[in-house]
Amino acid sequence: MSEESVMVFPCEFPIKMMGRDTPEFRITVRTLIENHVGPVAEDSIQINLSGKGNFVSVTVTVTASSQQQLDDIYRDVSGHDDVLMAL
Repeated sequence: MSEESVMVFPCEFPIKMMGRDTPEFRITVRTLIENHVGPVAEDSIQINLSGKGNFVSVTVTVTASSQQQLDDIYRDVSGHDDVLMAL
């Protein structure tokens, strides 16, 4: 029996990363994503600050071409020291 993906590619897929609110963090997460999907449009990025403003979540919606691509993205962002959590 072959494994089938529930997702149909290409598709729009949001990747959410959380970390400390620094300019470097915002640049880092964008760079990590762009390494896999190419340039990301500003309107594909959502930024939300925590209640006290110490942390930020950055959601980047990408056009994913495969499950492998998503796995590679999650591996890179999850492995980065500045990314506290990736969803």
